[in-house]
Amino acid sequence: MIDRPGLAEFIRHRREALQPEDVGLPPGRRRRAVGLRREEVAALSHMSTDYYSRLERGDGPQPSEQMLAAIAQGLHLTLAERDHLFRLGGRTPPDRGASTEHISPGMLRVFDRLDDTPAEIVTELGETLRQTALSVTLVGDLVALTGAERSIGYRWFTDPGSRAAYTEEEREVLSRVYASGLRELAAARGAGSPADRLRQQLLDSSEEFRSAWDHHDVGLRPPDRKRFLHPEVGVLELSCQTLLDPEQSHRLLVYTATPGSDSSEKLRLLSVIGARSFA
Repeated sequence: MIDRPGLAEFIRHRREALQPEDVGLPPGRRRRAVGLRREEVAALSHMSTDYYSRLERGDGPQPSEQMLAAIAQGLHLTLAERDHLFRLGGRTPPDRGASTEHISPGMLRVFDRLDDTPAEIVTELGETLRQTALSVTLVGDLVALTGAERSIGYRWFTDPGSRAAYTEEEREVLSRVYASGLRELAAARGAGSPADRLRQQLLDSSEEFRSAWDHHDVGLRPPDRKRFLHPEVGVLELSCQTLLDPEQSHRLLVYTATPGSDSSEKLRLLSVIGARSFA
């Protein structure tokens, strides 16, 4: 059963404890509110201000699991705080572990400061949970994808556009890398896991994956440099730096170009294109 007063008090307290710079927002001037404004939390949680405000007042509807998860992420809650939020909302907390999509506050704080860099937070299956604006300009909105297409490994074997920037030789190597990673993950997570289901989907739908799978590779890792093909600026070669959250198996991927390189100039042009399109 939902505890409306407890829920209202908890989210109000967490909202007031946050400052704009804690969530990647500019400080602004003459802020009368303590902590974040309600409309800021609503925007971070991808819901209307009226809906969020009613929850804080204690007269809103019982939020769904999806709404509670969005509020937990918008307020940068820890896993313990997220679970408490779910219980106050009368819902069973999601499972913890590798399958969770709840991003830790620490990783979010780092991510929120990367507004001028292509960066994304991904799950162990390569599903994008967050992207910076420049990442969206570079590769499109990956967060909006659904189903198996959320996984970069699935797209590699089913969408020719995902490999257009690579030579035939590089494609063969990367196909074995993706098959190797999925083999290790499916074995570690066990039968019926998301990794195991993805493995079966690819075995059923991709002859190339079946060929790569038959090599029984393990331990292969992708190169530190990655290629991207953008329709306006062409091919970019970027280095990938990774920050791992071992508790939740999330990775923060940050892409940078060598200073003075052709890709560095193209990345600068992309930032202009992105600023223009978002404006």
